[in-house]
Amino acid sequence: MTDYGHELLFGAFLTPDARQPEQVVARARFCEQVGLDLVTFQDHPYQPGFLDTWTLMSYLAAATSRIRLAGNVLNLPLRQPVVLARSVASLDLLSGGRVELGLGTGAFWDAIEANGGRRLTPGQSVDALDEAIRILREVWAAERRGGVRVDGEHYRVVGAKRGPAPAHPVGIWVGAYKPRLLRLVGRTADGWLPSLSYLPQGPAGLADLTALVDEGAAAAGRDPAEVRRLLNISGRFAREGSGFLDGPPRQWVREVTDLVLTHGTSGFILGADDPTSLQVFAQEVAPAVRELVAAERSGAAGPGPAGSTVQAGPGPAGSTAEAGPGEGGSVGRSDGPAGAQPREVVRAGGVAGLAVTPTAAPQIRHSDHRLWDESTRPVAPSAPAGHVYSARAQAAGAHLVDVHDHLRRELSEIRDLLDQVRRGVVSAGDARGVLNRLTLRQNNWTLGAYCAAYCTLVTQHHGLEDDAIFPHLRRADPGLVPVIDRLEQEHVVIHEVVEGVDRALVALIGDPARLTGLQQAVDVLTDTLLSHLSYEEQNIVEPLARYGFYPGQL
Repeated sequence: MTDYGHELLFGAFLTPDARQPEQVVARARFCEQVGLDLVTFQDHPYQPGFLDTWTLMSYLAAATSRIRLAGNVLNLPLRQPVVLARSVASLDLLSGGRVELGLGTGAFWDAIEANGGRRLTPGQSVDALDEAIRILREVWAAERRGGVRVDGEHYRVVGAKRGPAPAHPVGIWVGAYKPRLLRLVGRTADGWLPSLSYLPQGPAGLADLTALVDEGAAAAGRDPAEVRRLLNISGRFAREGSGFLDGPPRQWVREVTDLVLTHGTSGFILGADDPTSLQVFAQEVAPAVRELVAAERSGAAGPGPAGSTVQAGPGPAGSTAEAGPGEGGSVGRSDGPAGAQPREVVRAGGVAGLAVTPTAAPQIRHSDHRLWDESTRPVAPSAPAGHVYSARAQAAGAHLVDVHDHLRRELSEIRDLLDQVRRGVVSAGDARGVLNRLTLRQNNWTLGAYCAAYCTLVTQHHGLEDDAIFPHLRRADPGLVPVIDRLEQEHVVIHEVVEGVDRALVALIGDPARLTGLQQAVDVLTDTLLSHLSYEEQNIVEPLARYGFYPGQL
């Protein structure tokens, strides 16, 4: 067993679809909001159906605040090394040290040549990569005297000026599969980034390949642990397991943990564009894997990955790796927002009556604005008398409340922080340290950026309901149609309120003293959102426990 001890990274491999650029940006922001560490994009400059990877990364660096960005992997034959080095360093400086460099030798040589690149043999492409990595490191070594000089067969640099240096030690992660290139990774790179789907033997083939990386490192006098091992993965979250990374989240947890402890893999990048898969990976799989690996490394592990019963603590949506939405297991709730009702716990089998209590309507209002008449809200039909709810059904009903609890907790944190800034207890700058301790764990967010991201989270939650959950409930129970119509109308109102918060944020950025407008906008958001969340729970938690979030879930 080999564990190189690196901090674990969990990321996404998104499709840079040029037909839907706004969706690509939204998915990348979503990856940040659900807690992933990294978002990556393939790089095929000859493919007109894709957004240019470097342009996309540059745009996203300004559109995000915490998540790291990387090509997966950048096409070296079409990206000149000196220019690439300065591009990487510049974006790393502008983003606060959030750029990593995934780098590849090139593969589709007809397309590369058609777009102005040179056709190379496999051996030549390895040599070219070796030279390019030397150039990259020389350009970044801004503290050294003299110019960059690399007299290579494929790249020749004669006295280029050094710099700028990146904001942090950028990792050069190389996609590699053949022995010579794997040894090069061990000799010169910071990370190895293959795709699991390209390994003929699957996970079983990792041992022999990583040994070649280790061999190259040892030959260069390096500690093999200096080279991070990452892996592009794909799979399916399903109720029952039917293959590697094809099954419930708890199966993924066991299998990913085994990759860490057996093969030393410390970075896992999920190839998926589906928001649900990305959220489960971020909030159910990643925390549980981190917990198991930390326990193993500390020598405090219980049963190993193959039979582990360790559960992750609640993530931002309150889910756990052992019993995610749509699976069996316990249904419960940790400490929630003030005024919320405790949920009962159901372990197995089924019970008559729903053991999930929707959150009561808020008793305190913060604003005089009333954007709808609550007395006109339709009410859902009564639940069937004596209906028996399985543990899986109870989990489905509880999951909506858990998601709402997350929104309520974060809203409470925002209100408290705004109050502290308003009273002068902390400045907007000092608030950054407080924000670092919040659930979403953003590292370098300003007060305004945090609020903006929260508003985006609310909008995306409503979008998911409108696009997927509500149509399913309409078909399942026509009696719910008036309620769903009203919920969708309220979503539109809340979206307008969110835009009001955005406008107040713009004013705050222009003049930090203008906090009153933002406070008023957040007060209106608080009243409308808390009222809406309670109404929604009162009317669709029970139907969700009967019909699920999607056909076939229960």
